[in-house]
Amino acid sequence: MTATLEIGAVSITRVMEWEGLFAPATELIPDSDDRFWDGERELLAPDHWDPASGLVRACLQTFVLRSEGRTILVDTGAGNHKERPYLPVFGHLSTDFLGNLAAAGVQPEDVDVVVNTHVHVDHVGWNTVLQDREWVPTFPNARYVFSKSDFDFWNPLNGHERHGALVNQNMFEDSVLPIQQAGLADMWEGDTHRLDSNLTLELAPGHTPGLSVLKLESEGERAVFVGDLLHSPAQILHPDWNSCFCEDPRLARESRRRVLSWTADNNALLVPAHLGGQHAVEIERCGDEFTLKDWAAFT
Repeated sequence: MTATLEIGAVSITRVMEWEGLFAPATELIPDSDDRFWDGERELLAPDHWDPASGLVRACLQTFVLRSEGRTILVDTGAGNHKERPYLPVFGHLSTDFLGNLAAAGVQPEDVDVVVNTHVHVDHVGWNTVLQDREWVPTFPNARYVFSKSDFDFWNPLNGHERHGALVNQNMFEDSVLPIQQAGLADMWEGDTHRLDSNLTLELAPGHTPGLSVLKLESEGERAVFVGDLLHSPAQILHPDWNSCFCEDPRLARESRRRVLSWTADNNALLVPAHLGGQHAVEIERCGDEFTLKDWAAFT
């Protein structure tokens, strides 16, 4: 349930929360069709797509970064005991995520920083746990880092029209607002936010207004944690294909192409939030498109 690699002076440990069949491929990525998935069967099956059911296989996972003496979590999955009436696959889970985190050598009190790449139901869930019928911060000594644009967009008091409102119902109230009320939320604005000399958050809007990618650059090596910039290798081959959950389709396409270009041009490891298999991949440019070069060596 855990696997580790090193990028320069930073170690990355992947901690699994959940893995399974998630949604019909042509519904998750509406621009695709059955012919595409069948034609890319060798690449996509079985780690990313199940041919028998036509469903995308997905993971919920947290990446634990140890950088400059701090323990940093990138995204916190769906969480346990959450009420998700319009996304039941992630509702009322009861996983041993904290046990998996402990197996990676991390207790909740050890965490210094929690990065939510964006405010969505499957990226903020373990921000909080249920205690005496109240949602309280899971990581009491951590600062939780949010892009202010996402925090404001998902705050129901602000009245924004949100494409993903139903599937994210209750999410802000049980997994984000308690962090602010506990005084543990750090909001950042602008295009970039530096966490330390190795790690920089960069705005990549479209999927949500505040979707951010976390760039890691250390000792000449690079990786980029891209959250839901893409959900499947299909979107590496076809970067103009959005998921059905993107709030601004045009911006999502622009952000995806920009980040994929940086990744290919800098020989960086691409680390999406939900890929199965070996979970991260190197890519290369092929004209205006991209191809997969090599999968990560998580061990």
